[in-house]
Amino acid sequence: MKTIFKYLWIVLFLGYSTSCDQNFDDLNTNRVAATAIDEMFQINQAIISSAPSSFGILVYEVGAVQQVISPNSGVLTGANFNQDNRSSTQSNWQQYYRNVIKNTKDALTRIENNPARSNLTQMARIIQAYAFMVLTDTYGSIPYRQAGAGFSGQVFFPAYDTQEFIYTDIIKELEEASAALNASGRRETADVLFAGDVEKWRKFGYSLLLRAGMRIGKANPSLAQQTVAKAFAGGVILTNADNAAIRHDANYLNPAGNTLNATEAANFYLTEPFVNFLKNTSDPRLRSIAVRYVGATSGPTQTVERQSFDPAIQIGMPMGNDNAGAVRAAADRGLASFYDFSQVDRRRMMKLTSPTFIVTASQNLLLLAEARQLGWINAGTVEGYYNAGVREHMLQMASYDANMAIATSAIDSYLAANPFNSATALRQINEQYWISSFMNGPEAFANFRRSGFPVLAPNPFPGREVLFINRLTYPNSEISVNEDNVNAAISAQGPDNLETRVWWHK
Repeated sequence: MKTIFKYLWIVLFLGYSTSCDQNFDDLNTNRVAATAIDEMFQINQAIISSAPSSFGILVYEVGAVQQVISPNSGVLTGANFNQDNRSSTQSNWQQYYRNVIKNTKDALTRIENNPARSNLTQMARIIQAYAFMVLTDTYGSIPYRQAGAGFSGQVFFPAYDTQEFIYTDIIKELEEASAALNASGRRETADVLFAGDVEKWRKFGYSLLLRAGMRIGKANPSLAQQTVAKAFAGGVILTNADNAAIRHDANYLNPAGNTLNATEAANFYLTEPFVNFLKNTSDPRLRSIAVRYVGATSGPTQTVERQSFDPAIQIGMPMGNDNAGAVRAAADRGLASFYDFSQVDRRRMMKLTSPTFIVTASQNLLLLAEARQLGWINAGTVEGYYNAGVREHMLQMASYDANMAIATSAIDSYLAANPFNSATALRQINEQYWISSFMNGPEAFANFRRSGFPVLAPNPFPGREVLFINRLTYPNSEISVNEDNVNAAISAQGPDNLETRVWWHK
């Protein structure tokens, strides 16, 4: 009997054990976890991430074009001293490859052959082209064809392409994508840039095409002229209502605004060349852009009670000063301290939810003025495009904050007092582009190098490495993991320093 019970227990135990294994996979499957993602959300992430890195803007780009600088060293070393600080030169690289290219490339592998998502495919191609433009404008040769293929193609050490090849392909991508957008196709209403408005996306694509064509004007004039003509014929952004702008909110803060309203609030100042340029022409934008905390002796004393927007008393910080030099410069000008210099207004223009502008009507109109001056387009007049470009940027001020709005009468007075002169057309056009691209670091930096305007004095800092910054250096992290390909790029392009010029910079 004992033997019978013994075998019975064994059978029961084995049966129970087997039943425990049944449906084991089902029991350990999270039925509420996402197993797929709508590619529109990936493209939205790419769009939001197209707002440039705050340190890329503040430490290098707006300093390189002498608009905003810091007298402080350490992590803030950059264009203020014209020195190579790779903790900041890497900012655009990390921002655009990790957050834009990774998402656009992955989404495109799944939707580019799906006719139902054709419009989304073209949107992805356009935002990807923009990201690659920023990257190649910043560094020159970069991973392009093999970029973002770590997962889809198992390419972990991407080869670099030349800027000439990249621009040629970007132009093709923008032409094809802009033309392929279909107003009768599916509307991607979750799109955070234009809510799926195909015509606005088309204008955005052709606007980038216009920008690309003008950028390569000195390197490949024939292709540049053809490209500009195609962009103009396709139709570009010409009014502020169509501007390509990232609308920030409490969940997605303006990167530069977030930095300027936090740890670096008291560390960045408008430059003397920028403030004086606006003051000398009685530019009404100075009242919208600048604030001075009169008598401030420290960051905590930069209070609302001290703030003044009066253009007459704005004083920019001179270029080429470290902390000690800024103290002396302030004393020379009768200021309480260097905290008394003018700043970009972080409570209006650079508040946490201020928009980030990628492409604007003002920029396009000024580029068209230059294209008309060069004879690359035949419609309109240089003066007409120029005046419209200035006007649209002044009207754009209200997009940051209602208190920054500039009256039409003030715009009319400015244009009358500072009339367009065909003898100095290229200088005037690109000086205005410099202003209209304020706080759009990548574009201000690129157009300054392309056009040579405004004419600025070299940074006088005694420890400078270069007179002017021509490109930013590759990240140390990239050099350490992709050394062979980086070295091949350097061999073809020139030394990996701040002085080497990119292909289109002639």
